[in-house]
Amino acid sequence: MACLTTASAAVAGAGVWSRRGGPAPLLPPAPAGMERLERMYSVARGRVVDFWTAVPHGHGDGADLPVCLVLHGSSKRPPDFPALGLGGFLTDAVRRGAPPFVLAGATGDRLAWQPAGADDPQRMVAEEIPAWCARRGLDSGRLAAWGWSMGGYGALLLAESRPGLLRAVAAFSPAVGPGDPVFRGITRLGATPVGLWCGTDDPLYPPVRTLHDALPAEPAAGGYGPGRHNFGYWSTILAPAFDFIGATLDGSAAT
Repeated sequence: MACLTTASAAVAGAGVWSRRGGPAPLLPPAPAGMERLERMYSVARGRVVDFWTAVPHGHGDGADLPVCLVLHGSSKRPPDFPALGLGGFLTDAVRRGAPPFVLAGATGDRLAWQPAGADDPQRMVAEEIPAWCARRGLDSGRLAAWGWSMGGYGALLLAESRPGLLRAVAAFSPAVGPGDPVFRGITRLGATPVGLWCGTDDPLYPPVRTLHDALPAEPAAGGYGPGRHNFGYWSTILAPAFDFIGATLDGSAAT
């Protein structure tokens, strides 16, 4: 197990993004709270995975706080989360008035968060991560899910596949397409508040808008604006997304 601080890591991470040609994430002026990264054995995946949690600054170890499950895209993994500034974004949301919650994510590889033979990252997210969180004293009875790209697809699929598990689902530029499992199960999202965001310069913008129109209810949060398929854009929409997640986990969201 390793406990992390993110101030220097976030700055270094922004530089990495710039060297790779993508815009650097716009990090908030807020410190991360307790972040933990450790290795856990996942029975559902049949392997050891990285398991990461972040608590908003000023909330200790996060005891009794609800949990937002984090489903990564194809190019990032839990060890990358501190450099993306996710802990700082969480603190920033709480300082602006969002009810506090904890972020928790594990390695799903590139399986689109769905079963592939005996390897089942969706089951890991639905069953094992909440159990790991409960062992730390977190309130895993109150769950939301958030993901980007492939992880946005996985978060929506999780809400459809496990009705009643999540109080909300937030998807950034989900990698969806007409006829895929998310579209086929879309009627099962009727009871789950959905937040849906995508950049208008993203190649996935057309199918995301098609998904928007097919939802059984208008998204409870989200929006569309200039942006591509990268964290340069996604960092600009984390604030409203975390506000939405915090409110729904707390039960204070408008219905």
